[in-house]
Amino acid sequence: MGTATSTSGRRVDSDRMARGGGLNLVGAIIQQSALLAIVTMLAHVLGKDDVGRYAECFALLSLLGLMALAGFRSGLTRFVAIHLADADVPRLRGTIRLGMGITAGGSCALAAALALLAPTVAHVMGDEQLVAGVRLVALTLPAHALSEAALAATQGWRTQKAYTVVGRIFDPVLRLALTAAALWLGYGYLGAMWSLAIASWVTAVLALAALWLRLKDVPHQHVVYRIGDVMSFSMVSWASALAATGLIWADTLILGAMTDAGQVGVYNIATRLVTLAVFVLPPITAAFGPHMAHLHHSGDQVGAARAYGSATRWTLLLSMPAFVVLLVFPQQMLKVFGGGFTEGAVVTMVLACGQLVGAAAGPCGVVLNMSGRVALSLLDNALVLVANIGLNLLLIPRWGIVGAAVAWSASIIAVNAVKVVQARRIVGIRAEGASTGKILLAALPAAGAGVLVNHLVDGWVASLVVGAAACGLVYLAGIVLLGPHPEDVRVWRRLTTRLGRLSRRAA
Repeated sequence: MGTATSTSGRRVDSDRMARGGGLNLVGAIIQQSALLAIVTMLAHVLGKDDVGRYAECFALLSLLGLMALAGFRSGLTRFVAIHLADADVPRLRGTIRLGMGITAGGSCALAAALALLAPTVAHVMGDEQLVAGVRLVALTLPAHALSEAALAATQGWRTQKAYTVVGRIFDPVLRLALTAAALWLGYGYLGAMWSLAIASWVTAVLALAALWLRLKDVPHQHVVYRIGDVMSFSMVSWASALAATGLIWADTLILGAMTDAGQVGVYNIATRLVTLAVFVLPPITAAFGPHMAHLHHSGDQVGAARAYGSATRWTLLLSMPAFVVLLVFPQQMLKVFGGGFTEGAVVTMVLACGQLVGAAAGPCGVVLNMSGRVALSLLDNALVLVANIGLNLLLIPRWGIVGAAVAWSASIIAVNAVKVVQARRIVGIRAEGASTGKILLAALPAAGAGVLVNHLVDGWVASLVVGAAACGLVYLAGIVLLGPHPEDVRVWRRLTTRLGRLSRRAA
């Protein structure tokens, strides 16, 4: 009876994670489509230089946003999930107050300093025209940090609704609409930055409202602050997240200082394309994180291993067709943004190889963080960041944007390989049922079909459309012939049944 109950509980967790991941996936599709549309508009309306300036400002916002969060992005999710599992209302309220208060104070202080030092920052970044953009980053920073913290806290309830609807659907769609209006009115890249600021503040209000609605249902009891536990985890998580984000954006900032804005623009377009291939990773990771924290805290190692395997499998399974298209049709993909960006074809292929390995590794970093090994994750990220910066400084003068891509991909491969080993050896969790070999085997004939179309079909638009369709169909056929994972079949049936019920109710 105990085994049956345990298995049933794991299925419930898997189904719940799948529902959350499915909702996040819808949000990620909308988010990435909106962000791609923004970058495409900037590329066609403004050109490479202003795309590069926008990318540099966004990189600065991402790094400073993590500094302002002080590690509470992971800390709030983990400790809210733990306190809910223990039904510990006093500590739940204390954790949320502590996290939101520190985030608000830190983000406002950083924003004020950045606004005052904007000319100096722009000079260090190698472009005096960035001064106004840096000041708009300062205006956006508090809203960006507060919305991230509030939505992270709501995820501790093991629900993805607020995170997805507010942060991954509403925010990018509003940004897209405002950016389109700003470019149509002729306000240039600064208009796009104003759009980012306005959308961020509206999103922050909605995110705080979503958190308040969650807390409204929590009994009013005295508040207990576990300052030591929360701060020790969050500070280490903070440093780890800064190192990880530095790994993502270091190449953009170093390119801006060592080359021109046009090269940064080409590189940013290539990275945007590759990001599209792994758009499934953040939503699946977001759904997996609170479940991993809950399962590990409850001592369910078998359930955690299955959840880790499911998250890894879903990430690679859903992103593989996009990787195949990127590796076979890089020039055609870049031509969507205009002819001036096709020089980034090699960059796109190099970055895609690094991200493919990252996708195959799955959310290994989340396993370390949610099991409390944030110090280990920090060490990994810090060492790889140092290596990445060194490689960028060595390779960019020699190879330009291709050197930056090589440095970034090598770093991504190294850090993921290390974390997978650590998750297995130290945490004692491996990705059970990841089916990596089967997915890679299905991708090989899909890539062959793409290469064949690339040689036979003339015209870049026709080649891309026909080739992408061929890759997708051959890949799907390969997965069906090799046999999908039984859990995926069960989850798919449950989701389609649920969607059918919702459709009948709507009718």
